[in-house]
Amino acid sequence: MAKQALIEQRPWLLASIAAATAFYFLSDNPVFEGTWGLLAKGASVGLLAIYVWLRVPHDRRGRDGVLLTLALALAAAGDVAIELYFTIGGAFFAAAHGVAVALYLTNPRKRHSPSQRMLSLALLVGTPLISYLLSGLVEIAIYAVFLGAMAASAWYSRFPRYRVGTGAVLFVVSDWLIFARLGSYDLGMVPDLLIWPLYYAGQVMIATGIVQCLRGEQPVR
Repeated sequence: MAKQALIEQRPWLLASIAAATAFYFLSDNPVFEGTWGLLAKGASVGLLAIYVWLRVPHDRRGRDGVLLTLALALAAAGDVAIELYFTIGGAFFAAAHGVAVALYLTNPRKRHSPSQRMLSLALLVGTPLISYLLSGLVEIAIYAVFLGAMAASAWYSRFPRYRVGTGAVLFVVSDWLIFARLGSYDLGMVPDLLIWPLYYAGQVMIATGIVQCLRGEQPVR
């Protein structure tokens, strides 16, 4: 059964990683610009959505599997759209965060330490605040409300914090680097080097962490 899953489903994850790697290293190549670059970027998280849909058994997929797949599909659409129309791309990501929040809030953790509650609150409040300070743009702060809610609810959910919660935080940091570039902060080559790896690593950690829980490979917290 495990061998069959590897043959039939995990190649989608490997294909996603290959597409993300190609986009990162070849996006500045003239041959790879335009349509090919957009396809690689969209395929990176789009293939993760397919991986989730196939990896979670039909009898365990239910609402959670549908919500996770939808969140990833919306993010993949955002990855492509943001290269063409920044505002439309942001709208896709805000929608993806909204779906993710619904997933996390319907999977609450039974017990929380005070420090974990404080961290969730810090993500909820601090994400839009820091986003505004970095960008100086109200519209970015509004988007970051969705981003912060996603990260806070991920950390508060029953899913493994050091996979799903950390992945959500990496997503936030990646967006902060984008916002810093929009504002007056000059971070040199740091955003160019780290935005995509942090974002994609975060998405992979979120997807695989939740899949393991839905498959019963991780204990419910």
